[in-house]
Amino acid sequence: MAKSDEQLLDFDKERLAHWDEERVARALAGENGAIYRNHLEIAQWIDGWIERMEEGDVGRRTPEHQRGLVAGVREIAAHLRQTDFVPDGDLLRD
Repeated sequence: MAKSDEQLLDFDKERLAHWDEERVARALAGENGAIYRNHLEIAQWIDGWIERMEEGDVGRRTPEHQRGLVAGVREIAAHLRQTDFVPDGDLLRD
């Protein structure tokens, strides 16, 4: 079952460096709305993966490596949520 926009946008926006409500509204209403919704779902999956990773044994990773990995993966989720990867998004422009 597809998630509502409200469910997809249910995350801590204070953690995002470039959150822009107007840009998000345009992305959701525009021709690439389905792509952006998919990005939001991916970001939610990433959040869950990070939570599971943090709860589990870090294995052979050092605490510094673990923190760096978590920070890097959270950065990817942030870019997905900020519309940076929709067609003509900030990170896909030439």
